[in-house]
Amino acid sequence: MPTTLYLIRHGETDWNMEGRWQGQTDVPLNSVGQRQAELLAARLRTEDIYFDAIYSSDLARAYQTAWAVGAALAVPVQLLPPLREIDLGAWSGLTAPEIKSRFPDEFACLERGEDVRRGGGESLAMLQQRAVTAVSAMVAQHPGETLAMVAHGGTIRGLLAHAVAHQGDAWPRFPHIGNTSISIVRCHSDHWEIVKLNDMQHLEATHDPELVTAPPDDAEQPQEQY
Repeated sequence: MPTTLYLIRHGETDWNMEGRWQGQTDVPLNSVGQRQAELLAARLRTEDIYFDAIYSSDLARAYQTAWAVGAALAVPVQLLPPLREIDLGAWSGLTAPEIKSRFPDEFACLERGEDVRRGGGESLAMLQQRAVTAVSAMVAQHPGETLAMVAHGGTIRGLLAHAVAHQGDAWPRFPHIGNTSISIVRCHSDHWEIVKLNDMQHLEATHDPELVTAPPDDAEQPQEQY
């Protein structure tokens, strides 16, 4: 039996709304992000979703989201540091225009589509390798079960790219991964299958643009960040 993964992005942060690249800086949810997490948790409870385990990045914005889900479903949250966002090194906390001004050569490489190490941190390929390695190990420990993985836009993009056999700068152009969105991947013994992508029905049903606004994540291309 395949293992089913619910890939859930964290709720909104102030840095999301300011267009600051967070990377592994530990920025908590803002009030909108907390509300998004509550709506996500309520939806999963209403739909009678059951998780055999909930794993979360150890960064605050992810585990705050995960704890809202875990409390609603009475499932403990386990921290899994390899689910962290891409390491942006010296770029963390900067906006795209600031990065372009301070690191013009490296930013130009990104604009050309080269998979460079951001700010001396990680490349997309490095992010993908650590995320896929960690999640594959969890899949092996939970055959046939349903798991929640609460993570970050870049991490989720890397896992989805693995499902369609793309790596690094060859990642396909997935739709933007929204805050608290749900993507579902079914992991078979020889391949991963994307079942659902970027589902935000719990936010869209509110008709509140503040909740549905989708700031870019740290692994999107520069032209998508502005």
